[in-house]
Amino acid sequence: MSSYHPPKRDSMRNQIRTPALVQNRKRIVKHQEPKAVPPPPSIDEDTVDLGAIVIDNGTGSTKAGFAGEDDPRCVFPTLVAHPTSTFGPNSKAQVGKQAEAKWSVLDVQQPIDRGIIQNWDDMETIWHHTFYQLKASSQHHPVLLTEVPLNPKANRERMTQIMFETFKVPALYINNTAILALYANGRTSGCVLESGEGVSHAVPVCEGYVIPHAILRLPLGGKDLTQLLQNALAERGHALQDHIEKNFSDEGLVLTSTAVQVQVRTMKETLGYVALDFGQETIKAVDKSAALEKSFDLKDGTSIQIGNERFYFPEHLFQPNDLMGLEEEGVADMTFQAIMKCDELLQYDMFSNIVLSGGSTMFPGFRERMLKELTALAGSVEITINDTAGRANAPWVGGSILASLEQFNHLWITKQEYDETGSSIVHTKCY
Repeated sequence: MSSYHPPKRDSMRNQIRTPALVQNRKRIVKHQEPKAVPPPPSIDEDTVDLGAIVIDNGTGSTKAGFAGEDDPRCVFPTLVAHPTSTFGPNSKAQVGKQAEAKWSVLDVQQPIDRGIIQNWDDMETIWHHTFYQLKASSQHHPVLLTEVPLNPKANRERMTQIMFETFKVPALYINNTAILALYANGRTSGCVLESGEGVSHAVPVCEGYVIPHAILRLPLGGKDLTQLLQNALAERGHALQDHIEKNFSDEGLVLTSTAVQVQVRTMKETLGYVALDFGQETIKAVDKSAALEKSFDLKDGTSIQIGNERFYFPEHLFQPNDLMGLEEEGVADMTFQAIMKCDELLQYDMFSNIVLSGGSTMFPGFRERMLKELTALAGSVEITINDTAGRANAPWVGGSILASLEQFNHLWITKQEYDETGSSIVHTKCY
């Protein structure tokens, strides 16, 4: 009997970048039910529903759904609210949006910090909630999990162990968010600038493989920008906390600092933008401050006016050293330096395939500022920056595409392989 040979990764990459797949992805996957795929050799096809589940766990939000679909079926804050008492209506832990609504009366925690899982008990709670929201049994679906660049090896092994031993998944794959963001854009090579809620990275990828020595990290993300905006509003004299406190007291609740941040975050996402030239925008703000003024309505009906704060807080992503005293360079400089760390033969392709990913790249003007700064740094080299409208969900979309490809079927880590090798198998099969 002939031995089984898994498909080569090169053929899988060709499928991902096939023009027909890229151009017609909407037609191929829109409104489809989870795609049934042939099982890995050790999975019993009669007892396992093989619609793969894709879970993207971020610092700020968790996105989950089925492979082959356009969008995640559920998106919720990566939060766990622990009860402060073992009795009464708030004696049970809450997850996601329910936890966010209980900021004032429960101890709310984020199990992921700067992209790295720190609290494994809370992370298990998040995953239990994820399967519940999808109305899916973890024992009946292969699972693709995302991970941030530079995820510690011990964390990768712990993720693998929990999925197989606690959730009894039949098969697992763990993949880098930057690689998946490229797949979502129909590419297998390029430099991904990803900026989420907790951290930002510049990640060069060649033919589906990360170039590890070229990865650069900036410990700055959306939650920091929220705090910066809150500080700026306080310095300007806005009694933001007083207004929100009144709303909470009217509802019989007690205000927490995080309850304030929830509304400030909404303000940030609604009114923030990146200045093409920070210096010129600052001068313009002094001369024509009224033109920059925008209003934001709080829940109690109070209207808050903000002006130059709108472009001041996103500027920290581009000038963290000057504005915050961080050692790291801003996102444009970081992207340039990451590309320059690559082999010279790869640099042209990297500059012509820059992909933006993550919610903190969604500010109006972000792409234009990146292009301006990179053009100044790279000289005559042609630069192309891809900023698709759905880039906040790019890693999940890339995972959906990858896990639905027929060539990917036998690349899963199976339960049999886990039992034979242990959690360290993740380093040989998911790289």
